[in-house]
Amino acid sequence: MSATRHIRFTLNGRPAAAEIGTHETLVDVLRDRFALFGARESCGQGLCGCCTVVVDGRAVSGCLFLAAAADGARVDTIEGLAPGERLDPVQEAFIECGAFQCGFCTPGFVLMTKQLLDENPEPSEDEIKHYLSGNLCRCGAYPEIIEAVRVASRKRKSGG
Repeated sequence: MSATRHIRFTLNGRPAAAEIGTHETLVDVLRDRFALFGARESCGQGLCGCCTVVVDGRAVSGCLFLAAAADGARVDTIEGLAPGERLDPVQEAFIECGAFQCGFCTPGFVLMTKQLLDENPEPSEDEIKHYLSGNLCRCGAYPEIIEAVRVASRKRKSGG
C-alpha cells in the first residue's frame, strides 16, 4: 500500500485539490484527476518535452516532477494558455506556420516558446534552437517550429 497525500494548488488560474499517491508524477495527476491531456508522457525520462507543464512560472518535465511538489504551487498547462475565445499569439503562430504534424509534441513546444518569448521577446535563431533543444519532434517539423517562434515574437510585439 502506497502513502497518499492531499495537495492544493492553482491549476490554470483556478483552485484545485487532489488526493495523490506520494509516488505519482504531475503529468499522471493532471491526466487522471483533471482530464487535462495536453501534457503526455513519452520518454519517461524528461528528455523529449512532451510532458512539459509550467510550475510557478518555470517549465518542468511533468513525467519527473512529483505531484506532491506542486502543493501550494501555480500549475499551468496548455489547456489554460488561452482560457477565452481567442488563442494565445504563440498558438496562432503555430497554426499559421503549420508547426506541427501529428501534434504530439506541440503542447510542449508551445509552452516552451511562450516561456522563451517571456524571457527574450526577440530571440535569434540560435537562441530559439538552444531554448527548444529539450523538446523533440519526431515528425521533423523543426523549420516550421522555428518560423512559428519568429511569427509569435512579431505578433506579441504588435499586440496581436
